[in-house]
This record gives sequence, structure tokens and C-alpha cells, in this order.
Amino acid sequence: MSYFSVLAYFILPPLVVLMIIAPKDLWSWLRNRNVIVEWRAYWILIAHVILALAYTTPWDNYLVATGVWWYEPSLVSGLTLGWVPIEEYIFFIAQTTLTGLWALMVYGRFKGRAARLHPNSRLRLVSSMVIVALWVVSAGMLVFSWEPGIYLALILVWALIPVFVQVAFGADILISRVSMLVFTIIPPTIYLWMVDLIAIGSGTWTIDPQQTTGIKLGELPIEEMLFFLATNIIIGFGMNLMLAVESHTRASGWLARLQTDKQGLGFTQNRESGTGKERS
Repeated sequence: MSYFSVLAYFILPPLVVLMIIAPKDLWSWLRNRNVIVEWRAYWILIAHVILALAYTTPWDNYLVATGVWWYEPSLVSGLTLGWVPIEEYIFFIAQTTLTGLWALMVYGRFKGRAARLHPNSRLRLVSSMVIVALWVVSAGMLVFSWEPGIYLALILVWALIPVFVQVAFGADILISRVSMLVFTIIPPTIYLWMVDLIAIGSGTWTIDPQQTTGIKLGELPIEEMLFFLATNIIIGFGMNLMLAVESHTRASGWLARLQTDKQGLGFTQNRESGTGKERS
């Protein structure tokens, strides 16, 4: 099966359905310009698509360049950017849009059911420390060149950086939306596992057995399962954090304190400078 066939048969149909179902306010606005549209939600989705493309491109090129995975040349268009076929870039955009639209739909259904937020800086700190520890272990696997763990480690080293930023900022906000996150992350992840299994079975792309642990669910490598879970976690966490009112309140408070601290520092420096002039 060609890569474009995978996109056309398995990614495009659910994407089209979600583009019809999820942005109801947008379609209503096109019919009647008096309808209020939550434009911020769509800008957040676009931002995730851009970030996903920018962040994943160098990493995925490295994977192909080092033979962690490869594609069957006869099953792609032949147009590549770097080491990666153009179909792969389309997949980056499509997956982020797919999961992002799903996240918007789930958010619309659950936003009134989120648990009351109890700000918890300790939770944010502990979560961040766990992520850092896991990242260090993953980096160590690469440093010591444990070949069966290379793909696994590359996924974790790459994915844990944005997850660290997300939990450091809002682990408590995410916990208050745990039901929403489960429904946001799990369904698209399971669907993409099935698509990946079909593509691997059809020879569309191949994962290097030498650089993987050999642990599989059926014929699906655990590393591929982790990849789609991790990417959907990043998208799900990001969409929910950027949509949450509590996030905007927290960010505004932190920025206000930062501005106050800068002003206080500037006042202190000016006073010390003035004192020095008086003494001279």
C-alpha cells in the first residue's frame, strides 16, 4: 500500500468528518456572520500544527537518516524534503489536526464538568522532577548506545521536553481535567495504532528490528505505540492547557509578578547608582 493510500483511506475520512462536526460555530458563522465564534480555539489548533511540523521535522529526518525506520521507495511519491518523503510531512499536519479537532470537540462536551482547580505547586514540581528523571535515563540509553533501546530512547528524549514544559506549568490544571484528557488522547491513539499496524503490514514503512526492543502487541512494536501515545499526549495536554481559563489566569499572574520584580530590581539599581553619585 502506498503512503498516499494510507493517508487517503485511513487519515482523510475521519479528518473530513471531524472538520464537519467539530467547528460547528465556524460553519454557523459562515452562514450567519452574527454568530459568535471562539476564534482563539482555532488559532490554538493552528499553532499546534505549526509547532508539530517544526519540532518533529529534524527529529524524524534523523530517524530516517540513521535507519531507525525507512519507507519503501516504490510506495512513496519520490518527493522528499531532507531524508523524509513529503507524505510524512502531510502526516504530521494531518495527525495534529485530527487529534486537535477531536480535542476541541471533547473540550466542548466536557468543559463544564472539569473538577474545581486547587492550585498545587508541589504537584507541578514533583511531576517535573519525574519527567526530568525519565529524560535522563532515556538520554543515558543513547549515550551508552544500547542498540535495542535506541528508538525507544529517541522517542522519550524528544517527547518528554514538551511534556516537561506542560506539566511544569500546569500539572494541577491537567489533573483537574483528567476525564477530558482520557477522552481526548485514547481514542485517536488507538485508531492511529490500527493505521500504523496496517501500514507496517503493507510494507509502507519498516521499523528497524535491531534498534527496537522487540516487544510487540501483535505485530505492532511497542515503540510505535509509544510514539502515537506520546504525540497525542503532547497535543492533548497543549490544547487543554491553552484553552483553560485557569492557564490564562496563571500566565497573567506570573507575567505580572515578573514585571513587578523587574521594576523593583530597576528601582533598587537606580537607587544604588544615585547613592554612589552622592558619595562621589
